[in-house]
Order: sequence, then structure tokens, then C-alpha cells
Amino acid sequence: MLNNKSILITGGTGSFGKKFTETLINKYNPKKIVIFSRDELKQFEMQQQFNQDCMRYFIGDVRDKERLTMAMNGIDYVIHAAALKQVPAAEYNPTECIKTNISGAENVIHAALYNNIEKVIALSTDKAANPINLYGATKLCSDKLFVAANNFAGTKKTIFSVVRYGNVVGSRGSVVPFFQKLIDGKKDSLPITDKKMTRFWITLQQGVNFVIKNFQRMSGGELYVPKIPSVQITDLATAMAPDIPQEIIGIRPGEKLHEIMCPMDDSHLTIEFKDHYIILPSIIFRGKKIDKTINNLGEKGIFVQQEFEYNSGTNPHFLSTDEILEYNKEAEK
Repeated sequence: MLNNKSILITGGTGSFGKKFTETLINKYNPKKIVIFSRDELKQFEMQQQFNQDCMRYFIGDVRDKERLTMAMNGIDYVIHAAALKQVPAAEYNPTECIKTNISGAENVIHAALYNNIEKVIALSTDKAANPINLYGATKLCSDKLFVAANNFAGTKKTIFSVVRYGNVVGSRGSVVPFFQKLIDGKKDSLPITDKKMTRFWITLQQGVNFVIKNFQRMSGGELYVPKIPSVQITDLATAMAPDIPQEIIGIRPGEKLHEIMCPMDDSHLTIEFKDHYIILPSIIFRGKKIDKTINNLGEKGIFVQQEFEYNSGTNPHFLSTDEILEYNKEAEK
């Protein structure tokens, strides 16, 4: 469904944008791929890797609605990946995080509606479920904005959905490259915030594939959550450096012991499919009563039991140290 389509990626020079672009070029025949981001150096560097005729590079910030509106002219699909994502940085710079993650999301919605975009998927995070930090709170606001956008699309064809997943193995700023840098630097120990800490685990390619699949599944308003494994952070450190001691340093500002992707309070809205969940909107869309237990691919789901919660600490699937190493190798491809 991506063949001969024009696709715009906000924050397109990030880890997700690069992998998504690589996948589009290798597996599909897109009409145009627009990379929308604010960093000219990262765009220059990305151009050295992806300079096909379908590629377009558009310098701009999601805080700038007019620039976004111009960039989306002639676009079919939009993936909103731009965000300020570092938890401690958001705690110390809350206003900047709000401007990008909330106001920027609103600008993406307005630009998409103005240009009559066909489909929009916004990337979310496990930190948006029951958030305790500012980053998670801004992403929850963003999720709510994109879901509600289906209600004021009116006669326009544009539909909006959200994809939420956990920590991406090896992505820029994540723990794997951080640990690797310490290991390469011959550090005496690896810092662990808490020995009980767990995280959901997904490779970048798995995240990209999930987004592409959901462009096919979506009818508007769904929040998609993949079924993915968890890791113990201590197991990750052991897998990467079995001979290096681990030092407990305490939880950082705004950090959780475990992450949640489907909150218990949303259990009455959550439908389970074979390889994913969807969380339905809490609001009712006028004229759009669709049976979400059957999606556009014919996949069938059932509502979860009351008080169900998808939590990285109680997840039935944890990776062993050997499996963690396999994931890390896969992330390097």
C-alpha cells in the first residue's frame, strides 16, 4: 500500500526515520519520501546515505505550523516521529518539551487536515501510559490530540491513529549504546539505576514493520500496542559485559521501575489480537461506529478482562541473556 505514495516523516533524521526510509526504499516503490526535521547537519549526513530521486529534505520545526502545512502539500501519509524524548532533559526544560510534543502535535494535525492527508500515524511511548514524568505526560497529551482529531476531521478523508511501543534497542540515546560506550572505555562498572528495573524491548526494524502494518489496519482512532518481550536491566548489563561489576546509582528524575503500555484503567477499552493490542478511544466519533474487533486485514480480536494491565514487570515474555545479545546484533543491521 506504500507503492506510488508520497510519505512525510517528521523528525525524519532520527533513528526511526532512517530505518523507515531504508525499509521504504528497499521493499517498496514510493513516489516521494519527505524528511522533515530541524537539523541541517543531520539532513546533510542522511543525504549521503539516501539520495534517491524520491527523496526530499525539508528543514523545519513542528512548532512552525505554516512550514508544516507547506511541507505536507501533495503528501498521502504522514508519520509523526518528532519529539523531545530525554526524560531528565524534559524535567529540567518543561516548556520546551511542551512546545514540541504538544503544540507540535497540534500543528501536525492542523497541517494534515488542511492538506487532506489520507492517513496519519503518530509515534507514542510506553512512558505515556500512567505518566509520572513530563515527557510521558506530553506524549499522553499528544496521543489524546491525535485520537480526538478523528472527531473534528468533518468531511475530510484524513484519519489518525497512534502507535505505542517500548524501548528501541540501540536507538540514539538509549541504554545499549550508552553501556557499549562505557564498555569500550574500559570503565570499572556499569551504572544500574535499580536492580529490579524492567523495560519493554523492541528492535527498530520491528517498530518500523509494526507502523507499516498499522497503516493497513487503521480505520482511525486506534492506539496500537505490539506484543513484545521485556528485559531485566541487570540481565542486559550481564549480557553485554559479564565480567564488569554493576553499580546501583538510584532512579533518575522522572524514571519508573517498570513501564506500562496498556493501563489497567483502559482495560474496558482494550482489545487483544494475536500479536498486538489496540486501545479504543474513550470518546465517541459521530457517524463512525466501527466494529474494532475486526480490522481492515480481517484480523479478529477480543476484549481483555477487566483490570488487565500490560506491564513490563509482569509481562510473561522476558528475554534471556542470550536472546538479549541476539536482539542487540539484530539492532546493528
